[in-house]
Amino acid sequence: MSRTPDGPPPPPVVQRLRVRYTKRGRMRFTSHRDFARAFERALRRSGVPIAFSAGFSPHPKVSYAGAAPTGTASEAEYLEIGLAVSRDPRRVREALDAALPDGIDVVEVVEAQPATPSLAERIEASSWEIRLPGVSEEEAAAAVGKFLALDSVLVARPTKDGHREVDARAGVASVRLGVARNPDSGWETGPCATLNLVVRHSTPAVRPDDVLTALRRAAGLSTPVTPVVTRLAQGLLDEASPQDERRLLDPLG
Repeated sequence: MSRTPDGPPPPPVVQRLRVRYTKRGRMRFTSHRDFARAFERALRRSGVPIAFSAGFSPHPKVSYAGAAPTGTASEAEYLEIGLAVSRDPRRVREALDAALPDGIDVVEVVEAQPATPSLAERIEASSWEIRLPGVSEEEAAAAVGKFLALDSVLVARPTKDGHREVDARAGVASVRLGVARNPDSGWETGPCATLNLVVRHSTPAVRPDDVLTALRRAAGLSTPVTPVVTRLAQGLLDEASPQDERRLLDPLG
């Protein structure tokens, strides 16, 4: 006979809020698991009436969407929370932002309307800024041209079971030289090219470091200094935007 916990079931979800937050400065080095723990502590400290799952080990109703890899900054991370009591999204944003550590900023909270697609369904690609200290624009442009001329670029990604090959070229919707917009990177002395990259959320996922590996191995790009990578946006691909400058539609819009 199956066992059930004693006492009444937890209150149901009466409101769903979608949250956009950032990872800046040293917080770029936090893992997704570390952030999840910090966010759950912030929920408790802020007094946000989060709903919980049923069972012997209740968990807060939090759904994460496409967390950025450890070591990259982000201006556009997303999650959804379910509340047991309705609250003003603006007040929730203020409370969570005050309870989170410096470098993680809650920039927007909106209410999810009934019957709207989930966050996962509204996110199919990411826009990235990659700053290349020590690389001139001419060198970067030459490497990008070689990369785009290729049909496929397989790169090996380390895994706990060995290595896995991913096609870095197949996941790239667009890549071009651009102007740095990331407020978190600072300004380096000497040459520093900037790439604007749009990557589809394919399976297996193609990450910015996969594209950088492809640019080094298949296009001859030399990166004497560790690149600075920042996610600028997530969302649906705007099919009406130019092919060489693909834009993304805001998933909270």
